[in-house]
Amino acid sequence: MKVRSVIIWTVVAVISAAAWGVLALSRGEKVNAVWLLAAALGSYAIAYRFYARFILHKVLGADNRRATPAERLNNSIDYHPTDRRILFGHHFAAIAGAGPLVGPVLAAQMGFLPGTIWIIAGVIFAGAVQDMVILFFSMRRNGKSLGQMAREEIGPVGGAAALIAVFAIMIILLAVLALVVVNALAKSPWGVFSIAMTIPIALFMGFYLRKIRPGRVVETTVIGVALLVLAIVAGGWVQESDWASAFTLSPSALALWLIAYGFVAAVLPVWMLLAPRDYLSTFMKIGTIALLAVGVAITMPVLQNPAFTEFAFNGKGPVFAGSLFPFVFIIIACGALSGFHSLISSGTTPKMIQKETQVRMIGYGAMLMESFVAVMAMIAASLLSPGLYFAMNSPAAVVGTTVESAARAVSNLGFVITPEQLQAAAQAVQEETLIARTGGAPTLAVGISQIFSGFLGGPALQAFWYHFAIMFEALFILTTVDAGTRVGRFMLQDTLGNLWKPLGRVSWWPGLTAVSAVVVGAWGYFLYQGVNDPLGGINQLFPLFGIANQLLAAVALTVGTTLLIKSGRLKWAWVTGIPLAWDAAVTLTASYQKVFSTDPQLGFFAQRARFQEALDRGQILAPAKSMDAMRQIVINSTVDGILAALFAILIIIVILDAARLWTQAIRSKEPLPSTEAPFEESKLVAPAGLIATREERRQMATTAESR
Repeated sequence: MKVRSVIIWTVVAVISAAAWGVLALSRGEKVNAVWLLAAALGSYAIAYRFYARFILHKVLGADNRRATPAERLNNSIDYHPTDRRILFGHHFAAIAGAGPLVGPVLAAQMGFLPGTIWIIAGVIFAGAVQDMVILFFSMRRNGKSLGQMAREEIGPVGGAAALIAVFAIMIILLAVLALVVVNALAKSPWGVFSIAMTIPIALFMGFYLRKIRPGRVVETTVIGVALLVLAIVAGGWVQESDWASAFTLSPSALALWLIAYGFVAAVLPVWMLLAPRDYLSTFMKIGTIALLAVGVAITMPVLQNPAFTEFAFNGKGPVFAGSLFPFVFIIIACGALSGFHSLISSGTTPKMIQKETQVRMIGYGAMLMESFVAVMAMIAASLLSPGLYFAMNSPAAVVGTTVESAARAVSNLGFVITPEQLQAAAQAVQEETLIARTGGAPTLAVGISQIFSGFLGGPALQAFWYHFAIMFEALFILTTVDAGTRVGRFMLQDTLGNLWKPLGRVSWWPGLTAVSAVVVGAWGYFLYQGVNDPLGGINQLFPLFGIANQLLAAVALTVGTTLLIKSGRLKWAWVTGIPLAWDAAVTLTASYQKVFSTDPQLGFFAQRARFQEALDRGQILAPAKSMDAMRQIVINSTVDGILAALFAILIIIVILDAARLWTQAIRSKEPLPSTEAPFEESKLVAPAGLIATREERRQMATTAESR
């Protein structure tokens, strides 16, 4: 390294270490949010510069001479070489769903420090590693899905268990994400209009970049972003106009529109709608988060949330039940480690990447960006007074439905807030009430509105920023639904291709249409039922979301470890092996507690027994309001307990079968068979990172002249 680089990285390391020291050594005194910002950004910079580069070259051995499937199999439907900037936007938009927004908000129940440590350390050593490694290995296998790679590389037993677990978990995740979108947009004409406009804007961008002005990425971006800003501003006009009724949709109508959109996005060529729309939405996502960071740096707010609360030690929190270990690591998924990301990394992205070295920027870099989103969510939640936080995030069964009952309940938890303060907080964002607004999204919106109004418009604009944040959250999550549906189609086609070869051709029009309908129909059914029945459909499976997602990560890390060992890189297997061991310990512990705990607030079967006993006595317990609801809760608890146990068993089978193969590979004198595609010389020239180096610019200029 040059002397200048040594000095720069030394300064970055010192600032980051100092920030971590302030966060870790605080003993009751208030901590400025800027320290949290500095700790995160410094850690990310060091990890990307050194650890990600080490993995790219030493562990994976990326080779730019090798043609990627996007180049070799280009058919302009699913396989299509895509500019790294657009692909980064697509990948980030596809992985960044509800998790990094609401997970940290809920985890703030235990204080800001446990969640912050997991968000930053988890992404550096686990989440970003998983995304990058799976993207690389899928790319080397023509974009095969995670389940199919498990089947081909581990074996029929572990592979079958992985295929079943991965597909079932994916349907649950997509339905949950879609439900969050519906809840955020229901009766919000501003949000519905603005998000609906991103579809024609994306279609225009796709045709402009491919047909009208090929290769003009910057030009297309400027036009698209200008139109996006106009759509967001116009959404506010629509909300105050006579058109508002046309864009004020019921939850049922929104669910049907979302199902239809998911199908269309899954079958259209990827360059036409999916990639440009995700790229477009990324500007709003990253722009909003960057603006939040600027707001924190300017206003330098103090965190009201302590480093640890008593709930971190007694596991009796009202927001979610369970101890710090393992449940903070389950509640915070997408911001640190998320199995859903492995589906995108083995779905759309490996079929679009131009060069192997781009997996660092797209796989590792996009995940660092999502982690930063989670950090900003933690800051936003921790800026609220603990009294307001617990009044908003505790269920109505705990805080009641009035400001008086909420103030009393929160005071009993040890946090003081008055009814007048609760009423004033609601009036500031023009909401009737903020009591028992569970789920994390409203809390995040209040926190964002406080940050923005602190340096943009003052208290008079807090309500505007609150509703903007609600719309922003819906857009954030929607992009995971469309990409996830396409990935589900790839996964099911890979699986069915084992039975009938034509279905395995992911771009075969009859097959992709039929399979897309099946995938959309599966998550769409659970979504629609959940929208119309508060105890049915996806609401029945919602409690499995966190554990299922992290169990999926265990499958991905198992596949990554297996492929490292099989390819003769045993000495580097710790890169994925250590995160796998941690994730397996966390998720299997959580699964055990959810199945066998005798605490009805925690264990599914304990909850079932409690409600069944009350049902036998003719008693109705909250949240049920009728005997039929009591019976439904008994059924839901039973189903959740059985599925939690089943998913855990399937993951154990995958890991044990993989361990058998690891032993075989280590003992074997010859490399085990691999499904890696044969080497083919690449003719494409493209930069590895966001900004082309001098040598890369020279190569691109030489290539352009030769044409």
